[in-house]
Amino acid sequence: MLKLEGVTRRFGGIEAIKDLALDVPAGARLGLIGPNGSGKTTLLNLLSGVVASDVGAIRFDGERIETLSAHRFARLGIARTFQNLRLVRHMTVRENVWLAQHSLPAAAAFRRHAPAEIAFAARIAALLGELGLAAVAETPVSALPLPHQRRVELARALARQPKLLLLDEPAGGMTPAETREMGALIARLVPDDVTLILVEHKIDLVTRLCPRIAVLDFGRKIADGAPGEVLRRPDVMEIYFGRAETADA
Repeated sequence: MLKLEGVTRRFGGIEAIKDLALDVPAGARLGLIGPNGSGKTTLLNLLSGVVASDVGAIRFDGERIETLSAHRFARLGIARTFQNLRLVRHMTVRENVWLAQHSLPAAAAFRRHAPAEIAFAARIAALLGELGLAAVAETPVSALPLPHQRRVELARALARQPKLLLLDEPAGGMTPAETREMGALIARLVPDDVTLILVEHKIDLVTRLCPRIAVLDFGRKIADGAPGEVLRRPDVMEIYFGRAETADA
């Protein structure tokens, strides 16, 4: 499904991702953890076409994709949410989710009442209901609390019916109760055949959703395996729990 081979990404003299190898089978649930500055968001940016790698290959369904533009990544079936919300604040909840329709075939996206467009509208309605957003569908997202705004981003990503879903701190800024609710929504709404990569600092959420964890440190993968094994490693405990954090790359 997804395979990274010796991927490196530099920003000036800083190697945010260094010689990274990663193999994620179809339908897998991978948690990606590490201290701030370890390169987690940079990796998601590489996997969604926001930035390009300097060295190495990224293969998705057997096709090399590291040189493609972001809209081509979306057309391949890769969707994501962002740590810092990327919503159009003056638009309504429904309108923000409707923006995901650019993944439809171009001809259908511009034909009113085309079958694909009608099906997409029905999918949006169903998602808003599942995510508890139906009552605020016509409300500008700027008027919503943070947990609801994060649900809108999740709805927009899921509306594309992705093959690969990248979630960047979907519970960021939430209380423990709100985090549990978000975790339950992700577990229920992400289909089993969708590959999930979850970046999150809340370890309890990661271990609840992901049977596999990879740990980054200064752009390098230092551990990869079952949560119980990875989190007991002395190097992971020192790096992830014992180091003062700086801004993420």
